[in-house]
Parts: sequence; structure tokens; C-alpha cells
Amino acid sequence: MTVPPSADGAGSWSDESGARAHSAGEYGHVPVMAERMFELLAPALTRNDPTGAGAVLIDGTLGAGGHTEYFATRLPGLTIHGIDRDENALAIAGARLAPLGERIALHHARYDELDRVAAEAGLASVQGILLDLGVSSMQLDQAERGFAYATDAPLDMRMNADDPLTAADVLNTYDHGALARVLAEYGEERFAGKIASAVLRAREQEPFTTSGRLVELLYATIPAATRRTGGHPAKRTFQALRIEVNRELDSLRAVVPVALDLLAVGGRLAVMSYQSLEDRIVKRDFAQAVRNTTPAGLPMDLPGTAAQFALVTRGAEQADERQRRENPRSAPVRVRAIERISEPQNIQGRKGDQR
Repeated sequence: MTVPPSADGAGSWSDESGARAHSAGEYGHVPVMAERMFELLAPALTRNDPTGAGAVLIDGTLGAGGHTEYFATRLPGLTIHGIDRDENALAIAGARLAPLGERIALHHARYDELDRVAAEAGLASVQGILLDLGVSSMQLDQAERGFAYATDAPLDMRMNADDPLTAADVLNTYDHGALARVLAEYGEERFAGKIASAVLRAREQEPFTTSGRLVELLYATIPAATRRTGGHPAKRTFQALRIEVNRELDSLRAVVPVALDLLAVGGRLAVMSYQSLEDRIVKRDFAQAVRNTTPAGLPMDLPGTAAQFALVTRGAEQADERQRRENPRSAPVRVRAIERISEPQNIQGRKGDQR
């Protein structure tokens, strides 16, 4: 579904504050590292025109629209397609971006559906894609969504309110093995088995419905020594539940190859990760994309073996001191960017500078 901007406004590095932006301004959203993201993507967006005319950017994690607004106001010719699974975010972004007019199109979808969004918009390729992963500040600050452990709230954690699975469902229906796996794999929680056992005992007395009860259980279950040195005891469990409810890592694994395939020659993909599980996936996929598969020792590349991509960033970039001071929630971010340098070799006749 395409949603036009509307003026009526219908192991973790990060803790609870490791969100995509901090609350500030009229729309409660200041984008993380916007200036640096612009520096990374602008060469691709202005390749043919300094205003961005003829270029397309997909903001796959629109949120409240902060990054899209930043790019659009600096490149008055740029067309941007914003994607978000959260209809509330789309309404807020629509109000914020309405003054920018028809060159901004908003879509209700998951970011791993960007190939479908592009196809429906008639885009064979694009010049830039931005993915700002994780939960947004706007979602954290809405207590009723259940993302934050500092406030007692319903155990929901759905980024899309239409999705069927909630955090309460995970806690109340998963067996011990499944729950322990979620906590260990997605939260990198060393006490996953112990927490799962405590949850199963507690839910026999009464199902979990609110975050406050879960936080109390975690305080009682995690050893005091770990609580003193390992950050908030709920941090890893809440991260794990959120990832499970929203299938975040599955979506990330699916989207990177799709995004790379959608880039025109000279086009760039930039990904902002907020915890190590995300960054590992991006790092692995980028490393594979820049590989030259010609056997060692041959004097020239064999057909179909030359690398089609080149890294734009050396390793994962972090926010500098100024950026962290201006936006504390940028502290955990890791940024990686990659550029397509040649035509896809399995698609004949596709022109990298066409849309």
C-alpha cells in the first residue's frame, strides 16, 4: 500500500536507549548521523545532477522521516520512497514530509519487501538505499507499545500492530527450549536457560501481560554480581523478544541481497546497525558481495567472477564524540556502506543509470 504524505498527520552494544534517534523537535525525532549518511550516499545520488534530479533513494526504515527530510531538503531534485511497517510512523512522517510534495512517496511495508515496493513504483533500479535498523525512539517513547523496560506497559513489542505475535505470546506459549533459544540467540543472554525456567514457573501461576512483571522476574533471576556489571538485567531479554516478535534478523538476512540487486551502477547501500547480531549479517553479506571469485593464479578475471561491488566504508564506522554528544542514541551505531561498480552479470541489457 502506498501512503502519500498527509498534512493531517494521521550481544548487544545498545541498551534500551539504543534506538534510531533521540526525542527532540516538533516530531520527536532527530536522525542518527544524518550528515554522515548524506556524505556516504550523496555521490551516488548526485552522479548525474547536483540537485539529485533523476535519482531515487529508498529509505527502507522511514520512522518519523528524519533522514528522508534531511536528504530531500538538501537535494531538491531527489525522489524518495519511504518504507515502514509501522502505520503510526507513516502517519507522523506523512505530516512531517507533506511540504516536500509529490517527490516523496510512502509505503506501508517491511524493508525486506523493498523489491516489491520498487516494482510497484516502476523502479528497475535505484541510486541509493538507506537502512537504519532497530527500534525507533518514537516506538520506545510510546509506552503502550511495550518496547521499553523502564515503564510498566503491555507486553506487545510489535512494530506492525497487524502482526499476530506479541511478546506476551512468546512468554506464555513457547516451550522451555524455544524460549531459551530466543533469549540466547537474539539476546546473547548467558542465563537464557535459567530465565526460561523462571518464566515457565511464573506463567503457571498467571500469564504474563505487562513488562513490569517480567522486569521483576529478571531482577530476581539474574545473579546480583551480573546485575552490577552487565547493565540493566532486562536489556538482553527485551532485545531478544523484540527481535523474535518482529522477525528482525530474518528480515535483515533477506533484504541485503535484494537491496544490492536493486542498485544501479554507481548506486550505494548504507546500513546502520545498533547491535552486534545485525552488524555480523551486514558484514558477512558485504564481504561476499565484494569478492572476486576468479581462481588464484590466473592472469585475468574469468567471465562472471569479477566483483560487482566495492566497500565505501573501511570496516564499521562509529559515531564520533560530537555526534554522540548531539544525539546520545548514536553511541551504539555501526555504519557500513557499499557501492555497485558493474552491471549485474546475470541480467542482460539492464542499464545501471536507468530507473
